[in-house]
Amino acid sequence: MLEMVQAGGWLMVPLLLCSVVAAAIAAERLWTLQRNRVAPRNQLAEVWARLKNREMDQQKIRELRSSNALGQVFAAGISNAKRGRDVMKEAMEEAAGQATHELERYLTALGTIASISPLLGLLGTVVGMVRVFTELMREGAGNANALAGGISEALITTAAGLVVAIPAIIFHRFLLRRVDELVVVMEQEASKLVDIMTGEQGDDPRL
Repeated sequence: MLEMVQAGGWLMVPLLLCSVVAAAIAAERLWTLQRNRVAPRNQLAEVWARLKNREMDQQKIRELRSSNALGQVFAAGISNAKRGRDVMKEAMEEAAGQATHELERYLTALGTIASISPLLGLLGTVVGMVRVFTELMREGAGNANALAGGISEALITTAAGLVVAIPAIIFHRFLLRRVDELVVVMEQEASKLVDIMTGEQGDDPRL
């Protein structure tokens, strides 16, 4: 492995850094974007039970806001419930926007890595081919080792760029899809809370 990195030239260093950062982002987002960490299935029922029992004081609202993304949305709605349905919905939409921004954290960086890695590999290809032609101009076609080194550098960096970019693209698309699904879930749950708190739905928050 070390020999391959050395053969690929200095451009292998940024490619290795890109691979480490991409792997770290993918692992962190896969852990963070789990359904039970963002929008637990039973959270609406628990919140409604506390509201009916008049247990939702300011301390409970602060705890709810800091619990997860859906709790942040619920807390915004509950805090503005006395100001009317429209104000409540507007507050929840604003909180949902902030929560969505947090869910998308680091995904732009992952997409950037997916985009630049093939370009770094291509740059390595160009550098390697320049080295080949430089050796040809200097010593002709007789120095096979020098020519092979340049061609090897070109091929290794190209392959490394693709090896980094392909998984990064896959994880970037997958995680964006996961965020979209979680946002839809939060919107549905928030709409149910608004309905049951304003009396347009029964007492069962699962409806």
